[in-house]
Amino acid sequence: MKLQDIKTPAYVCQKSKLESNLNLLHYVAKESGAKVLCALKGFAFSPGMPLVSSILDGATCSGLIEAKYAKEHGFKEIHTYSPAFSDDDIDEVLAISHHVVFNSFTQWKRFATKAKNSSASIGLRVNPNVSASPTDMYNPCAKYSRLGITKQNFEFDFLDGIDGLHFHALCEESAWSLKIVLEAFEEQFGDILPRMKWVNFGGGHHITKSGYDVDLLILLIKNFSQKYGVEVYIEPGEAVGWECGFLIASVLDIVDNEQKTCIIDASAECHMPDTILMPYRPKIRGESQNGKFSYRFGGATCLAGDIVGAEAGDPIYSFDNPINIGDKVIFEDQIHYTIVKNTTFNGVKLPSLAMMDNDGKVTVCREFGYDDYAKRN
Repeated sequence: MKLQDIKTPAYVCQKSKLESNLNLLHYVAKESGAKVLCALKGFAFSPGMPLVSSILDGATCSGLIEAKYAKEHGFKEIHTYSPAFSDDDIDEVLAISHHVVFNSFTQWKRFATKAKNSSASIGLRVNPNVSASPTDMYNPCAKYSRLGITKQNFEFDFLDGIDGLHFHALCEESAWSLKIVLEAFEEQFGDILPRMKWVNFGGGHHITKSGYDVDLLILLIKNFSQKYGVEVYIEPGEAVGWECGFLIASVLDIVDNEQKTCIIDASAECHMPDTILMPYRPKIRGESQNGKFSYRFGGATCLAGDIVGAEAGDPIYSFDNPINIGDKVIFEDQIHYTIVKNTTFNGVKLPSLAMMDNDGKVTVCREFGYDDYAKRN
């Protein structure tokens, strides 16, 4: 079908843009010698997974469910980390995963025997106490962080069976930010790095964003790998899905209370959660900085604050032409950190998943309905 014929709401992934992101990430892997993993916590768009798993080196998972998903979709390597593994999950995690990373020495000691008897390569997550994140909500090195072992709490006598270290200290950040974090990481943990087989630089690398210094990233990886004789992994999620798709919605009604508000069949709360958490104001296709017609956009939920862009402080969008009931509205760049976090709050329907091929043809790959709400409640 053509885009204007699609039933809303729907997330639409543009194959050509996804391929472009993946090709750049593959280039980084080839030139640097690192392995690039897809962080499923940020991008797990099922219709695109065959393409992702065929180009990238593997997937990084946040626990058993994501590890099983990675296995189902044929990823070559499965790396699993969780702030804490349960007794119920650990056996299957170790069986499925190529790498398993523990968040504390308590967890490592608890599961060491099982881990050593598995085929998984075992690592520890450390906290370098240096980060470049836009907000503490996304800062793994914030004060009192539960994520990773600080040098102060690192037990250097319990490394038998540990093959690697993992850190994650970035969020939508540059290669220069990585350089700063790497310097702190080496200063604190450099003494044990020659004993390691691999180091995982985590995610938050905004590699596919325009202006990112790809050459510096490659240089940092190559120099680090050569210096310590380790294999390097990076695990971007957002960089995989960056600007490769959108959320399309329909205007159900327009109400006027000093400012016109379009009520749409999508929701900031349910379908664009990072616009509230980060927060940020998503772009709308066709908006005009000085347009004559202005609107707010709110979801069809009972949450008063379900207004697109409100938490970012700028919920009013301007257009050169008026919007009418029944019109479709496209919210740009809504593929990463949306599908993986969306909810059925208020019984609002989950958006369909669709792929757009290189000729503009749209294929709806998955639709959702009542059963998806009922199974979650």
